[in-house]
Amino acid sequence: MALKETEELNRLTVAAAVSRAICTVAELGVADHVGKGEAVPVATLAQKTGTHERSLHRVLRLLAGRGIFREASAGTFEHTPLSFVLRGDAEGSFRAGARLFHRLFPAWDGLDHSIRTGEPGFNKVFGSPVFDYVMANPEAGPIFDAGMSSIHGYETPAMLDAYDFSGVKVLADIGGGNGSLLTGVLQRYPAMRGMLFDLGHVVGRAQEHLRAAGLSERCQVIEGNFFDSVPAGADAYLFRHIIHDWTDEQSLQILSHSRRVIPQSGRLLLVECVVPPGNDPSASKDFDITMMTFPGGMERTEPEFRALLDRAGFRLTSVTPTATMVSVVEARPV
Repeated sequence: MALKETEELNRLTVAAAVSRAICTVAELGVADHVGKGEAVPVATLAQKTGTHERSLHRVLRLLAGRGIFREASAGTFEHTPLSFVLRGDAEGSFRAGARLFHRLFPAWDGLDHSIRTGEPGFNKVFGSPVFDYVMANPEAGPIFDAGMSSIHGYETPAMLDAYDFSGVKVLADIGGGNGSLLTGVLQRYPAMRGMLFDLGHVVGRAQEHLRAAGLSERCQVIEGNFFDSVPAGADAYLFRHIIHDWTDEQSLQILSHSRRVIPQSGRLLLVECVVPPGNDPSASKDFDITMMTFPGGMERTEPEFRALLDRAGFRLTSVTPTATMVSVVEARPV
């Protein structure tokens, strides 16, 4: 019997429990009840979160074995760097992202359906595409916004440190969500003006965000659907984690609208994971399966980006890595 291999496959097979445990303790707010530098009895944590003491202890023990919390003494837990960012008030807090996945976690039951059919498993489980589900459930919108900012917000400073936006007079953020990305760019480049384009149920939240940042006068917010059109008037068009949500044909439709309005000297910027070749683990490969199962999209390799852009009338000119899992894929009109 291949004992070593069996044990390793056992460990990997039950690893779903770790993911689910992270999402659950984030939803319960366990980390918020542990202060920095203190160890808290699990009985106290159970009382404050309304949970079963022994069960909570077992879950925290599991997470501590992965570096999330630390059992300081029998039955008391303190923070590690990983558990601390599950606090809602932590800088770069990941709590909202984990809470979002807590709500959408059942979609993983659709992975088998995705593999067999090529269709999003989310649709099979929830009965509608993920973005339709968010639109149909008003309470899900703010959770989705907060979750996306939590998961991807740390990429903005890294993108700005890696890629030079100098020379861009008007930047259009297509599918710009709540405006957090465009806010970061406009704050770094005070001479730049912005355009944010997104669906009607989103742009109201974007306007509030830009107003709070004092950027309303420098940024135009436009309501629309990028499957129908993309607004003219910018010299650079930015898509962050948009193209990875869609199939090649859907992405081609979006990019073709951009090609019609972008000036010949303009730039198309895709901020996305670029899947590396070879067998090494990569966050981009993990997210690729998430995209396959949830919206039905994909993370792409550099050759796949090049081929897609070529079909849309663009030429890939550079791929700029950042300190995070994303790169800035730059293309110019042919």
